[in-house]
Amino acid sequence: MKTTVKKVALIFVASVALSAAQAQKIAHVNLDSLVSTMPETKVASEAAKVYSEGLQQELIAMQTELENKQKDYMEKEAGMSELLKKTKQEDFNQLYNRIETFRNQAAQDYQRKSAELTMPIMEKAKKAIEVVAKEGGYKYVLDGSPQGTAILFSEPGDDIFNAVKKKLESMPAATIPGVAPPNTGGIKAPQGGTKANTPPKGK
Repeated sequence: MKTTVKKVALIFVASVALSAAQAQKIAHVNLDSLVSTMPETKVASEAAKVYSEGLQQELIAMQTELENKQKDYMEKEAGMSELLKKTKQEDFNQLYNRIETFRNQAAQDYQRKSAELTMPIMEKAKKAIEVVAKEGGYKYVLDGSPQGTAILFSEPGDDIFNAVKKKLESMPAATIPGVAPPNTGGIKAPQGGTKANTPPKGK
């Protein structure tokens, strides 16, 4: 008797859960594709490239300094005292360690900068998704990107990609740190990056 009651209860709970799930509208959108269509993404990518080039130039300068010192050492080694040779070699080791430290820190710094540049873009995209979801009466919006939330099984949902893309077009541009708004002069060179070439002054 108890077993029968348990089975009936489980069937009832399952049917209620299924009915509730069917009553809720579910949508999906490929977040990666959506973000790639936003004009701010191109601006952020260019800003990240400028920042990366600044770090790369600094690294090249340090490597060039090491190479020049090593070349000078090789040319003058024969006339150096043992003490001077030892001092020079210690200088090489210190400079080499500085280069490796900078290389590792630069990679981390670039990742941080990239995240800083893309954060407002992601926030804008998610806000647009939220607005469209509320307007369409959707209870859930699933990320259809390859790296998005994995769904083992779900009923087919509505793809709101075009609706969200249209909503994005009516929203103000996302403010990206250190970057001028679109059509107002382009990208500002980040601190530590390369300076833009300035046209010669007219006579």
